[in-house]
Amino acid sequence: MEAPATVRAAKSVMWTREDCRKMEIAGLLPERWELVRGEIINKMGTNLPHSMMAQCIAEWLAAVFTGGRILPTCSIDVFPEDNPTSEPEPDVTVLTRAARDLGRNPGPGDIEMIVEVSDTTLAHDLGPKAWLYARAGVPEYWVIDIKERRIHVHREPGSAGYASMQVFEADGEVSPLTRPDALLKLERLFA
Repeated sequence: MEAPATVRAAKSVMWTREDCRKMEIAGLLPERWELVRGEIINKMGTNLPHSMMAQCIAEWLAAVFTGGRILPTCSIDVFPEDNPTSEPEPDVTVLTRAARDLGRNPGPGDIEMIVEVSDTTLAHDLGPKAWLYARAGVPEYWVIDIKERRIHVHREPGSAGYASMQVFEADGEVSPLTRPDALLKLERLFA
């Protein structure tokens, strides 16, 4: 299966990480940005509900995955062939080991789970980003949909995307794949 289509203008440019570094040095990029499949995404300032949700899920994950394995808002590397045109910056990344032991951007083998908090970017998070993370082999990907008060859980990554996708509503509960004993009651998350 092919990557989800990204709508581009007829004369749009496919940017690379190298292009972005040069533009950043020249002051041509917004303060917060990420590169996904050649498209520079302006990550504008996050609003209060987004920030609070990202902090809440990061705190819960830090209690579940101890040892400094939680990395909030940091660029990651993806599948090697996608790296030149993609440098996503998930809201929360759960690592396989302590972040202080990496010394570089986490790559697919360093990542146990990714969480994106979505209030205005749901289609992007469920489309191009989900495909990018699946292709990189990220075992588990959660998208927290603030507006609809639910979590989209993606598992079983492959080159065509995630084979398993479930939606958990606000009155349900969910646990990480590698920690089935750690139940997150969504009513508490969305309170």
